[in-house]
Amino acid sequence: MQSRVLITCAVTGNQTTPDMTPHLPITPQDIAEACLGAAEAGAAAVHIHVRDPQSGRPSMEIDYYRDVVARIRAKNTDVILNLTTGPGGRFAPDKDDPKIAGPGTTLMRPEDRVAHIALLKPDICTLDLNTMNSGKEVVINTPGNIRRMAAVIRQAGVKPEIELFDSGDIALCRDLVGDGTLDGPVLCSIVMGVKYGFQPSPETVLYARGLLPPGTVWTAFGTGRSAFPMVAQSYLAGGHVRVGLEDAIYLERGVLAPSNALMVEKARRIVESLGGEVATARQARDMLGLRESCMS
Repeated sequence: MQSRVLITCAVTGNQTTPDMTPHLPITPQDIAEACLGAAEAGAAAVHIHVRDPQSGRPSMEIDYYRDVVARIRAKNTDVILNLTTGPGGRFAPDKDDPKIAGPGTTLMRPEDRVAHIALLKPDICTLDLNTMNSGKEVVINTPGNIRRMAAVIRQAGVKPEIELFDSGDIALCRDLVGDGTLDGPVLCSIVMGVKYGFQPSPETVLYARGLLPPGTVWTAFGTGRSAFPMVAQSYLAGGHVRVGLEDAIYLERGVLAPSNALMVEKARRIVESLGGEVATARQARDMLGLRESCMS
């Protein structure tokens, strides 16, 4: 098990919707305050999506990212900032001509999906390796497009966090390390609970862990009702942990989480009750080989 455990808080995401919970951060101010609260509660890293302040829908507007980052760094220069690059990979085929994009398609040029990374240079950004069914749509991340995104991330000097949704993603990750697209040892997240990907269980954690490239620093996390059980499972298997309103909306059965900070506090209690020690942001930077923040 890890000597110190890094808690990441994913504060808003793009699948949780405002009608699911009134506590979802929407505006740049809301998102920044959620990140600061999570950090105060013990999260060493915050994973950030942005949303349109008026509609609450997911957005890739760079000005929203810039606003969130500036608000956080004005008050906290230690917390690790992890920006998403996941949006922009969704395809919904037209019902009459499936080779044509229908409503719900968000496909973007790979370079556009990482434009905010090149500009803002956060500590970490996610890099999704999944091509899979997602609801009624398909998420498409081809090896070629992943390599194009990885090249921009490398040029920006940002550490990618590789998102793994199924065992084939890990096989691709190993190939990307092997051909030099990714520098090892890699930082990975094992995503469990998405309907057509890894399903949350102790067996899944151990199976996925065993497939990872040597030396991988990893987190396993669950969505929905598996979010807090997977905190314990990841820690016990030697991984780090993640919680937040991106992944789940309940603090306990039937009780909506009033804030991301309270979800972090619960995750911290779970880790500490099992004998673990939660890493500070500065300790986590050392663990991950990250520079001191230059975004203050």
